[in-house]
Amino acid sequence: MATVLFVVTGARSWTLADGSSVPTGYWAEELLTPYRLITGAGHSVTFATPGGVTPVADEVSLAPDANGGADVRPDLDAIDGLQHPMKLEDVVLGDYDAVFYPGGHGPMEDLAQDATSGKLIADALKGSKPVAIVCHGPAALLPARTSAGEPVVAGRKITGFSNEEEKAAGKADKAKWLLEDRLRELGADVSTGPAWQPFTVVDGDLLTGQNPASSEALAKKLLERLS
Repeated sequence: MATVLFVVTGARSWTLADGSSVPTGYWAEELLTPYRLITGAGHSVTFATPGGVTPVADEVSLAPDANGGADVRPDLDAIDGLQHPMKLEDVVLGDYDAVFYPGGHGPMEDLAQDATSGKLIADALKGSKPVAIVCHGPAALLPARTSAGEPVVAGRKITGFSNEEEKAAGKADKAKWLLEDRLRELGADVSTGPAWQPFTVVDGDLLTGQNPASSEALAKKLLERLS
């Protein structure tokens, strides 16, 4: 069985263009659904965050209507590794068979500029280890560079939370930058599907999903690589 590293944002707020901030964190569905599928298939999961801080879920993502009417708080609280993650700085990539990044606006705050996370992604892809990233998680791709100093996303086919979805969520006009725009600026070949519908893109060992609805499909594609 494989061991999958979940790299989770440690941010609890997201700084907007006017300097104000709003509460955020990871998006519950994007963590819990892949976690259930991966562990349900017999694989193990280890959690890591920048500095080893205990991550928090975006409160909006905990609402029952965002989880099929269910209260997922007890399920998240029961994941011991999530409550006591290891420090991202202490991760030894060779201990893992794949890496998974859930989203939420949190990665826009910390992982988007985290050099340790960026190197982890670059090293994983260089070593042909699957890296699966969903929704705003691709913000973690921004600091990832090849050994030649080029963005790892340059020329790669990927997806992520779209400008259309950010506008529909009412955050686009307030954000410092938009994920889709920033990925394109780095040379990524970004494609997106209909808003809020499942959409995934696979380019070699880089697997990306567009939004919360894509977390299940993305996790299943990762499982195919681990089988």
